[in-house]
Amino acid sequence: MFEEGSFRPVQPVKLVDDIVNQIQQQISKGLILPGDKLPPEPELMKLFNVGRSTIREAIRVLVHAGLLEKKQGFGTYLKSGPVIQEPLTHRLHRAELIEVFEARKMLEIEISRLAALRHNGTDLSRMREHLDTRKTALEQNDRELYAKSDIEFHLAVAMASKNSVIIDLYRTFSHVLSEAMNQLNRSYSSHDPQSYYHEQVYEAIKNGDSDQAVQWTLNILNGTLSEL
Repeated sequence: MFEEGSFRPVQPVKLVDDIVNQIQQQISKGLILPGDKLPPEPELMKLFNVGRSTIREAIRVLVHAGLLEKKQGFGTYLKSGPVIQEPLTHRLHRAELIEVFEARKMLEIEISRLAALRHNGTDLSRMREHLDTRKTALEQNDRELYAKSDIEFHLAVAMASKNSVIIDLYRTFSHVLSEAMNQLNRSYSSHDPQSYYHEQVYEAIKNGDSDQAVQWTLNILNGTLSEL
C-alpha cells in the first residue's frame, strides 16, 4: 500500500495541505481502502520528509474531515464508508487548481444550458451590464475591474439557471478561483479575454438556444483551461 515511490517529498510551503492532498488522492484512487491502517508516525515522517508535528496536523485535518479515525493504542485507520465532513470551501482551497477548474467546467456547462431555458429580463440586464463593464475595463486596461466584472458576468449566468443549489456551488467555486484568475488576468500579453465568445454566450442565452450557449461556454472554458 505505502510503497517507496508512492509519494513525493513535499516542498516547505503549505506542508500540511500537501500531505493531506497526497493522502486524499490515494484514498480517492482506491489505493487506501476502508479499514486500512496508516503507517506509524516515524514512517510517515520519512515518506514525506517532514517533522512529527506536521504529520500530526495533517492527520488531524483528515480526522476532522471525516476520512480517518484514530483508535487509541492501535493507530490511525481509513473509516469504513468515509463521508467527507469538511466544508467544500476548505476542500477546494486544498485542491489542485486544475482539478477545481475541471469540476467547475462540468458545472458551468449545465448552468449555461439552464440559463438559456430559464432566464428572464432581469438576468439579461445583469449579464449585459457586466459585459459592458468588462469591455470598458479592457479598453482602460483596468485589470482589477476586468477580473471582477468577468466573474460577475458568469455569476449572473449562474443566477439565470434558477437553481439555488447550483448558484451556491458556483459561488463557492468562483471564490476559490478568483485569486488564480486575477493572477492570470494580470498578464495581458498571454491572456486572451475571449470577449467574442462571451458575447456569443450572452446572445445564445438571450435567444433561448441552449445548445449554442453550451458550445460557446465550452469554447471559453477550454481556452482558459489551456492557459491554466
